[in-house]
Amino acid sequence: MKLDFEYGHGLMSAELPENTDVFIPGETVKDPGCLPQDWNTLYAATLESIRNPMGMPALRELATPGKTAVIVIPDIVKGGCQPTSHRKISVRACLDELYAGGVEKKDILLLISNGLHPRATVAEMKQILGEELFNEFYYSGQLTSHDSEDKEHMVDLGVTRRGDPVLMNKYVYECDIPILIGHTQGNPYGGYSGGYKHCATGITHWRSIASHHVPSVMHRADFTPVSGHSLMRTKFDEIGMHMEEKMGHPFFCCDAVLDTYSRQIAIYSGWAKVMQPESWKIANKRTYVPYAKEKYDIMVFGMPQNFHYGNGMGTNPIQMMQALSAQVIRHKRVMKENCVIICSSICNGYFHDERWPYLRELYELFQHDYMNTLADMNRYGEYYATNEEYIRKYRFANAFHPFHGFSMMSCGHIAEMNTSAIYIVGAQEPGIARSMGLKTRATFEEALEDAKKKYVGNDPHILALPKTFKVGAVHLCMADDDLSQV
Repeated sequence: MKLDFEYGHGLMSAELPENTDVFIPGETVKDPGCLPQDWNTLYAATLESIRNPMGMPALRELATPGKTAVIVIPDIVKGGCQPTSHRKISVRACLDELYAGGVEKKDILLLISNGLHPRATVAEMKQILGEELFNEFYYSGQLTSHDSEDKEHMVDLGVTRRGDPVLMNKYVYECDIPILIGHTQGNPYGGYSGGYKHCATGITHWRSIASHHVPSVMHRADFTPVSGHSLMRTKFDEIGMHMEEKMGHPFFCCDAVLDTYSRQIAIYSGWAKVMQPESWKIANKRTYVPYAKEKYDIMVFGMPQNFHYGNGMGTNPIQMMQALSAQVIRHKRVMKENCVIICSSICNGYFHDERWPYLRELYELFQHDYMNTLADMNRYGEYYATNEEYIRKYRFANAFHPFHGFSMMSCGHIAEMNTSAIYIVGAQEPGIARSMGLKTRATFEEALEDAKKKYVGNDPHILALPKTFKVGAVHLCMADDDLSQV
């Protein structure tokens, strides 16, 4: 069969055996039905959730005159930007309830929770919120991005009972009503976005994130395949609850379970400790998909140049390794132990130096400083994370924080840990792929023949994943897997 896979800004064709299994999220196995996607219906559903929260009083009850509120909103990486996105609707619904309770507009701040991601540009803020909300809050100085290096607006809350440092945004810490707008969307890091993951990664400092986005956590057996019971997930929850303990009150969360196209399946509000497990129940039906009848010898997919973290993710070698590993984390349940990956990537050496100003340097270091695996790089984490030039670029030039690269490298080693071989096909600079321990071939067909000869035999069981980086991903499972404890 002929299939097309993402490649640079276009597609690359592959001729694969007719018995290849093809899985496209939302198509091969349908998502649970989403809510009607008109504004009025979604607004009413969101309002109903906000007015009936789990484990805490309704927002309007909390919103008495004189109170201050900070609404924490995910950055451009997650959640969709369509006119009826959860962010746009839930922020408006929360504002209406705050106003109805007596909170004044001057006492409300909208905060983009970018964590170690680039601080949002004006254009991104407009995409995230829409023109109306943007105009309403930006020009009065009430819309901003989290800045983890703004020492005047961070607060040190000590450590969790486990000993993990917790430093959080001061605006959120000091307000009376901290609101988290989140997305219960499949994520290889701890199962789902939203809930406590949102605050534990989005409004903290690199030292907090370094307590979980590191090899000692990400290379554990409970991390791959993805699980809501991993140490990483546990740390998210512990950090979030530590914040609540020090604030003296819980976050008010409003999370939407999203489908493949970022449409709302269901909306849950309230205290994350109570709400989060409930939102996961329906999210599991969409995200953990019982599909495979036997495990796969080969996984085939394509990598575009621009996805998830932005332009260059599919071309610079550090981010490319992270993307490969994310597929392993999601789909490990259906992979044989000697599984092979075949992936198209233009692999042209484009690093996007403005967005990731330090990755080219890290790549060169990996080639020359007695490094054998990406995880060996971790010892440089603090050295780079405290580099003043890279910090300035994070704060003022829309770059990723330098520690972000180390979390990506921790993840990037997982693909190597769990496969026999990884082939990059169509690389314009094949030496870059080979320098990361990957094999290169010109075409899918050549890679498949080589894999048959060396690793999987003449009749491999193949899984093809078109669009895997273009739509909301799932976590594939065996058809008979017990999914009660994912």
